[in-house]
Order: sequence, then C-alpha cells, then structure tokens
Amino acid sequence: MRKGLILGFLLCIAFLPAFAQEENDGRLHVGVKGFIDTYYAILTASPNDWTASRSRVRGELTLEKGNAGMFVSANAVYNSRLKDQSGFFLREAYLYYNQSGLDIRAGRQIITWGVADAMRITDIISPMDFTEFLTQDYDDIRIPVNGIRVKYTRPKWNAEAIVIPVSSFYELSTDRDNPWAVSLPDVTIPYSINLDGTPKKQFGNVEYGGRIGAYLSGVDFNFYGLRTWNKMPVFRKSVAEDGSLLCEGEYHRMTMLGADLSVPLGKFVVRAEVAEYFGEAQEPVVNAAVVTRNSTNALVGLDWYAGGDWQLGIQYSHKYISGNMSNVSSYRNSGMATVRISKDLLHNTLSLSNFCYIDVANGGIYNRLYADYALTDQIHAFLGYDYLHADKGQFAMYGRNSEVWIKLKYSF
Repeated sequence: MRKGLILGFLLCIAFLPAFAQEENDGRLHVGVKGFIDTYYAILTASPNDWTASRSRVRGELTLEKGNAGMFVSANAVYNSRLKDQSGFFLREAYLYYNQSGLDIRAGRQIITWGVADAMRITDIISPMDFTEFLTQDYDDIRIPVNGIRVKYTRPKWNAEAIVIPVSSFYELSTDRDNPWAVSLPDVTIPYSINLDGTPKKQFGNVEYGGRIGAYLSGVDFNFYGLRTWNKMPVFRKSVAEDGSLLCEGEYHRMTMLGADLSVPLGKFVVRAEVAEYFGEAQEPVVNAAVVTRNSTNALVGLDWYAGGDWQLGIQYSHKYISGNMSNVSSYRNSGMATVRISKDLLHNTLSLSNFCYIDVANGGIYNRLYADYALTDQIHAFLGYDYLHADKGQFAMYGRNSEVWIKLKYSF
C-alpha cells in the first residue's frame, strides 16, 4: 500500500507539469513544483556513527480557478537511519478562497505568527517535529495543523481568526537507537517515557484565537490572543515499585496574549515580541504533580544588513515564571540567545552561514555552520558542521552529537 502511494505520487510529479502547460490557457490553472534532496550526517567523536541518512521527494500542487483553489504538498521519504521515518507523508492540504482582501483557508496548513527568527514567543500554533531535533531545516520542522483560518487585509491593517478542532503536538522520539531521542542524561536508574497522554479529540478541547495588525509609517505591529495547549509535553516523574523512573507526558490548557513590533532603521531592523502565557504547565520535581503558572516571555532582536552581502542578526528571549516555585524544577528566570551571520560570495553562488543557539541559563550551545554552493540555479550542494555542548539544560541530552553533514538538493 505504501509503495503504491509513493509510486503514484512520483508519477503525478512527473506528468503534471505537462498537464499544467496545456491547462494554463484555459480557466483552470495548475502549478507544480518541488525538490529532491538527500542528507547524510556523521558524529565527529568516536565511534563516528551515522546520525542521519535520508532522501526525500517533495511535491507541491496548486489548482486554482477564479478566486478559489487548493494546495497540496507531500513528502516521499526513505530514511535508512530511522526506518519508521520512511514512507509517504501528507504535509499540507487545504482549500482557499481569495476576494477583495478576504482570504479563507480550510484544511491541513502551517500557521506562523510573530517576528522572531527561529524562536517561539507568539508563534505557538504549529508545533515542531523534534524526531531529529533541529538538524532539519526550520521550515521542515513545523508541523501543520488541521483547521480554518480567515484573514482580512486592508492597506493599513489586517485581522485574522483561526479555529483548530483537533490539536497537533510536538513529535518526539523515544527510540533509544535514535541519537536525537528524548533522554534523561542525569538519571542513573532505569527509566521509561510515555507520550500517550495527548488530549481527547472532543469539542471542548478546540483551539481558537485571532490576530490584528497595523502597518504605520515606519512601524508594523500585531496583537494576538490564543486559547491553546502546551504543545511540548511536560513530564510528571514518579518512581515505580521496581525502582525505575516513569516519565509521563502531560498537556494542559493555557491562554496566550501577546504582541510584536518591527521597526526598520536604515540598515537595521529592530524586532520585539512579548507574550503572557496564562496557566502554562511547568516541569515538576520527582513524585510531584504538574502545576500551572503564568509566565512572561519577551524577545528583542536586531538585524543588520551591512552591505557587501553581509547580514547579521542577534536575538535574546527571556522567560519569567511567576507564583510559587515549590515542586517546580524549572528556573524562575531563563534566557536563550541566537546569533546569525551570513555572507554571499562568488557572485552570490556561494553562501556561508552560521546560526547559533545559546542557552544563557545553563551555558549550553547549538551551533550550525554551513556552506551552500549553487552548482546551477536548480542544484545546490551543502557542507556543514553542527556543534553541540551542554552539561545541563535542554541541549544536555544531545551534548555528544556534534556532527559533520552534507546535503544535495535539486529543485524543479
């Protein structure tokens, strides 16, 4: 069955471009694009195991007639390192309608909010796929949600409303053979992780929210409101009778109210976000129940377009948890910073980039350095090095996973 779906998908990709050329002269417009890529990564430390070996075909199909249309994207993946990640996967599939500033989308789609770069303050609708942590492209890590989005745009302002009947949550691996699986590096006793406690699919668990934004002279800003869940599970840890540790993922309702701001200043762009999470679930200590607390989350960023094809971006986000912190293992104050540097060379055929996460509270670091060389307009070759180091905090479980990787990509 799976092989048949993959074959059918590849045949569609092969023959639809010709169909599109014939139909574009009529009233139905067909668009097809996509890419083929292959990616390999190996640990730089002994025993130099392979951490990734995967190939993928991505296809995107658009059918449009008048003001209505549909969009479908899907992946056909062969992953020789993580067998359960091989197969045919629907990515997005939604119907849309556009007219006089009104944009309606219904179906499986990716919804992004905020102005932060690869950090999540107000951008908490679409969860993330962490089965290979952050080693995939950030846009590929986003998980689509199945819902309805209505957006109305005017020259100076816009408004958006969303409804998500059935929520999606972070995808995490617990397979010990996966080098990016969730683990407890500081725990010396046997332990197990259970992620089966996602909320029931019932009307009372629906997500809903909205956004309103304005474009003024020299400044853009948005205000947000969302009734949602903690998409990343919080683990309730208890010691079983046999002395092992049981970690059970829990999800709790919470409300987010937030705002963002973007101000261009010559060669600089200043970005800021702030969000209050009301009733956010907090990580408990062992043998304690999960509690909810309000948290304040703020980010400030600066982008510098320095000329000469240089770009520099820095960000700092801070989290403050209010209320009683007894039986809570999280820090009351924690921070995360990012630094992005890029430079184009050789008439823009070679791009050198470095992006770094810095866990300020714990001293951890995840740095991705890579070169992107355009062999042709359609074919790109990548060579990169991921450096990870942490003794504690969220990067600690991957502290030994520094790796070298290569990637080839053909776009059509």
